[in-house]
Amino acid sequence: MSLLSSSQRSFVACLLLFISLPDSLFAADSESLVVYVGTYTRGDSEGIYRLEFHPRDGSLKAIGEPTEIVNPSFLTLHPNGRYLYAVSEVSDYEGTKSGSITGYKIAGDSGQLEKLNTESTQGASPCHLQVDQTGQTVVVANYSSGNVVSLPIRATGYLMPVQSLLQHVGRSVNERRQLGPHAHSVTISPDNQFVYAADLGIDRVLIYRLNPIAGTLTETVAREVILPPGSGPRHFALNPKMNYAYCLNELNSTVSTLSRDPETGGLELLETISTLPDDFEGQNSTAEICVHPNAQFAYCSNRGHDSITWFAIEPVTGALVRKGNVSTEGETPRNFNLDPTGRFLLVANQTTDNVVVFEIDQNTGEPRATGNSVKIPNPVCLKFWKPGDRAQ
Repeated sequence: MSLLSSSQRSFVACLLLFISLPDSLFAADSESLVVYVGTYTRGDSEGIYRLEFHPRDGSLKAIGEPTEIVNPSFLTLHPNGRYLYAVSEVSDYEGTKSGSITGYKIAGDSGQLEKLNTESTQGASPCHLQVDQTGQTVVVANYSSGNVVSLPIRATGYLMPVQSLLQHVGRSVNERRQLGPHAHSVTISPDNQFVYAADLGIDRVLIYRLNPIAGTLTETVAREVILPPGSGPRHFALNPKMNYAYCLNELNSTVSTLSRDPETGGLELLETISTLPDDFEGQNSTAEICVHPNAQFAYCSNRGHDSITWFAIEPVTGALVRKGNVSTEGETPRNFNLDPTGRFLLVANQTTDNVVVFEIDQNTGEPRATGNSVKIPNPVCLKFWKPGDRAQ
């Protein structure tokens, strides 16, 4: 004898049918965002995952099937919102000592990815990339080879082969991590003229001039800024309202404030402060840094202490004042990102396989856990995308 009435059975049948519908039929509402999650594909991960995020309440859920690609450890979006690019952080692409970059077309409101093409990065272990503001060039940092490359992008989103390669040279004081150059990130200036390449292996941020039409990089007169020995520059963030920049240093858990000359692209080191509480004595390495859209706060992640540090930004000097640390509700927060409004901060905890949502106090800048999270294997990069942002 059935425990359900006929109407109840019909409801359950309809519900099961809805749950099993293909990804293409899950249309995002007018407020929801897609979050692309880059991963390392050891263990259970299969590539790039997608989440649906609701800014109204900070809720988060996984959608669709993963896009299969090896070690998509960093992702970037085209400025027209129609394409996504992912590195494959490997060192054996097609039998060469190189990694690769793959372009995807974004199809449908739930952000399905359709592969366009793949190109060599002409260097091993690509770990970071960014598309210029015109959408004509993508710049990539190759960690193991210690070089930075640029690739032109066709109007159709397809990648062209590497157009320029700039090899870093040198070493620094850390005998385990700094025996040679290790380009770790590339950041394009707001005026689209300069690229800042943070190199962990040589304690320098190198400065290049970008020609997006030609798809090339060249050296500048300003050339570089030298950071304290053993710092290990990893990621770099620009202040959106003032001519200051912030370099997150992985090896000694510090962040450096620099002034920036918008004419030459040159940088000057102003100060370096710790990302950790004064009483912390454990092992730690930093990973990501972001500046809030209002330019009043900055954030960085600590792996080991497993926290987000939040800073207040002095409105005149651009200096950082450490305000506190909050637990990331997981281990090894390799990457995090702010939603476009600056109201929420999402953290990718690599070791504990979870993406956690924090809400930011708009007065103090403090991130506060919302209780919302989702399980994703080996998450290491988060990028927001809104369906309405696609150019027609």
